[in-house]
Amino acid sequence: MTATDRSIELINIAAQAAADKLAHDVIAYDVSDVLSITDAFLLASAPNDRQVKSIVDEIEERLLKELGAKPVRREGDRESRWILLDYVDIVVHVQHSEERVFYALERLWKDCPEIELPADAKATRGKAEEHAKLQAAEDVAETGGEWR
Repeated sequence: MTATDRSIELINIAAQAAADKLAHDVIAYDVSDVLSITDAFLLASAPNDRQVKSIVDEIEERLLKELGAKPVRREGDRESRWILLDYVDIVVHVQHSEERVFYALERLWKDCPEIELPADAKATRGKAEEHAKLQAAEDVAETGGEWR
């Protein structure tokens, strides 16, 4: 069994929305062969809580506007470190970069087929690592070259 056309359409719109809000490392997996509760997962991350919320809001707005889709469940709003949007056909995970590294959801789903995403979403790969390196360099510069 593979993800339905509807699921792929939801994933592509959500991935584009995430990329438009500068999400990092957007990736999607077809989990339909291993899970009966959903067809696909979309993973995205951001370096701060405000951006996580902004990405989630954009995904929700675009899916509602373009496909009339509303999530049946939204979790994690309070702290905005990991927000989950459940659309039944797909589940969207938008995580703070630190949570993304810690929980490593890609490791859990690496055996599932990756879903082809729009070019803008693919271009987000590696952005978290770039951001971390820039942040580390800025931190060193702020402390006068001394590690904290």
